[in-house]
Amino acid sequence: MRPDERDSSLLLDMLMHARGIMSAIAGKTLDDYLSDENLRLAVERRIEIIGEAARRVSPEFRAAHPEVPWRGLIGQRNVLIHEYGEIQDDIVWNVATVSVPELVALLEPLVSGV
Repeated sequence: MRPDERDSSLLLDMLMHARGIMSAIAGKTLDDYLSDENLRLAVERRIEIIGEAARRVSPEFRAAHPEVPWRGLIGQRNVLIHEYGEIQDDIVWNVATVSVPELVALLEPLVSGV
């Protein structure tokens, strides 16, 4: 299923923010991340944006692409926004270093040609 115009825009937002995370943490270690509040906040915010965009993608498109972890993306956004006092930096780092590159690989074919 090809995305409609609204879904295309949301998918592109997700991809751009995921790539932004990868760029921001390139060459960084967990210690670098932990010691740099601005980096942590930037990564958290981009994850929030990805989750919000995922939440707004049409249910039809999400159902047609179960390979994308929609619930996980939305859930991580909810944790960051609603449970900000409980944020675990090591989990966010894992999301940034493992899950985000996987997400980019899933999104690129969906966005190509859009």
